[in-house]
Amino acid sequence: MNMQLQWHEKFKVLINNRWLVLVCATWVQSCAGVGYLFGSISPVIKSAMGYDQRQVAFLGVAKDLGDSVGFVAGSLCEVLPIWVILLIGVVQNFVGYGLVWLVIAGVLPALPLWVLCLALFVGTNGETYFNTAALVSCVQNFPKSRGPVVGILKGFAGLSGAILTQIYLMINFPNESSLIFMVAVGPTIVVIALMFIVRPVGGHKQVKPSDNSSFFFTYSVCLILAIYLLAVLVIEDLVDVSQAIITLFAVILILLILLPVIIPIRLVFFSGPRPPAEDSLLSEAQKQEACKSEQDVNEIILSEVEDEKPPEVDSLPASERQKRIAHLQAKLFQAAAEGAVRRRKGPRRGEDFTLMQALRKADFWLIFFSLVLASGSGLTVIDNFGQICESLGYNDTTKYVSMISVWNFLGRVGGGYFSELKICLPKTSDNGCCSGYHGNWTFLL
Repeated sequence: MNMQLQWHEKFKVLINNRWLVLVCATWVQSCAGVGYLFGSISPVIKSAMGYDQRQVAFLGVAKDLGDSVGFVAGSLCEVLPIWVILLIGVVQNFVGYGLVWLVIAGVLPALPLWVLCLALFVGTNGETYFNTAALVSCVQNFPKSRGPVVGILKGFAGLSGAILTQIYLMINFPNESSLIFMVAVGPTIVVIALMFIVRPVGGHKQVKPSDNSSFFFTYSVCLILAIYLLAVLVIEDLVDVSQAIITLFAVILILLILLPVIIPIRLVFFSGPRPPAEDSLLSEAQKQEACKSEQDVNEIILSEVEDEKPPEVDSLPASERQKRIAHLQAKLFQAAAEGAVRRRKGPRRGEDFTLMQALRKADFWLIFFSLVLASGSGLTVIDNFGQICESLGYNDTTKYVSMISVWNFLGRVGGGYFSELKICLPKTSDNGCCSGYHGNWTFLL
């Protein structure tokens, strides 16, 4: 009976584990990038409806607009639970792409072009709700590892085109229009199954010692996944493989996507109890302090600890690490009592901003214009890739769309990794010569 109760408690801890949330969020993102499949979907719509290239371009613009209008999802995320945000995305994805499939399959009569544009806009806009829910949840759960978390999640969104294509080939639907059916139904099933798991589970201001090995394992799985998909695509292009082999490829792919769930299972079921000293370093939101003013002071201290903590502290043994951080906390508490530690007006760089706070920052506008100017070329290629392949004499465009998804995945995951990489540079003397290695100088790439 005691063993059964213990396992029940462990399961409750697992459901609220932030690493389980991150893994489930990657699964949501694995089917949240249906817009990247437009290169495979557009030839089907073009042939079924008899559209010319200009009309297909209108569909592509509607899809891009739906994928870009994400401020509604972000605004609703401030006032609604995460599961409601995911549910809205599910409804939009199912209704939008479901309507397109009904028209292409001949279940409904041919509708005007503007109706299909509206359906694609609504269906693709559902992605923004998936992305917002996954990113907001995981960034709040990993506030000190935002770069890797965002890179991994956006990487899986970019890889979703290749994943959905392999699953489509495994099911072996009788006609090409079934790809649109799978886009409408597949994400709906996955997100509904995970909608109550993907959520913020409490603040975690400290970087835990287990995070390094967990992220290393996740990056290893990402690299293996990319290499495996590239190998599968090359084999399927060079060799006429049977349906049984295609099914085997898809099953192995699904197992690789599920593999990171080992991380939360290991942390919950196969790790020792957390030291009491580590509990004292968790965020004050998790402790539910009664006094709000004391919460604010402690939040400042915890933030300052991460800013002032030397990078070599994380590599120390657990007991020594706790002593060093506790000593630094004591100094900062004393400084705060004397008025030496004061909170700057507004959030710091890297913390949470409201929309109005972000609009007043130069960083926001730099990122905004960089995305506006740089993302157009990639979207143009993705939207017209089906027609590009057909013009070159390739009838099956899914392999080439999948290839773009794989490289998209690697670029995003790599960007997240390098965004948080710190390099310690040697300190130089006044005459420009190196005077020794000092860990205090760190520069973010």
